[in-house]
Amino acid sequence: MENGKRLYRSNRNRMVCGVCGGLAEYFAVDPTIVRLVWAVVTLFGIAPGIVAYIIAAIIIPQDPNF
Repeated sequence: MENGKRLYRSNRNRMVCGVCGGLAEYFAVDPTIVRLVWAVVTLFGIAPGIVAYIIAAIIIPQDPNF
């Protein structure tokens, strides 16, 4: 069985669904940076950013270790 990192939605750095916080924890960066990048992506194309966030919130599991 693998003992590597897993991507989870964050419970600690949660604003809406915890997707950006989970990505920030996975890549070991500040959650504010991930949220700003996500906001810029959403501003350049409203539908793709929002749809991608909703899909990520559905697909990425909740952190079981909280």
